[in-house]
Amino acid sequence: MKVSAFSYLVDAGPLIGFLDGDDQWHEWSTQTLEVLDEPLATTETAVAEACHCLRNQRAALVVIPRLIAEGRLVLVPVLAEHPRRVEELLAKYERMDTGDATLVVLSELCPRARLITVDEDFRRYRRFRNQAIPVIMPERA
Repeated sequence: MKVSAFSYLVDAGPLIGFLDGDDQWHEWSTQTLEVLDEPLATTETAVAEACHCLRNQRAALVVIPRLIAEGRLVLVPVLAEHPRRVEELLAKYERMDTGDATLVVLSELCPRARLITVDEDFRRYRRFRNQAIPVIMPERA
């Protein structure tokens, strides 16, 4: 599958919420991700962040490699292939971390895709230097 063909991208937050029953976003993440019947694209950096957060929950942690093996979660090597663009984004946005930067770049590579996230910062970040990133996120109270 070509990278640009993905309809949905996923951030670490919804992955954590999906796999951790005690996470504040568990219900929303489960409802959102379970209805999608197509692969989700993400970056190795975002998956590493999710794995780090799930490190003490082995049952949840082992699901991530299974999702990758089954083709439900597809890793795109953004940092390795687009380091200058990641660097540019990190220099522009003071609050941005590397995982977020790789997802902005992935959104540029998949311009029709929507990013599933719980991170409000993605409402401020811009792809292609001035374009809002289409997001799917929970309603805030």
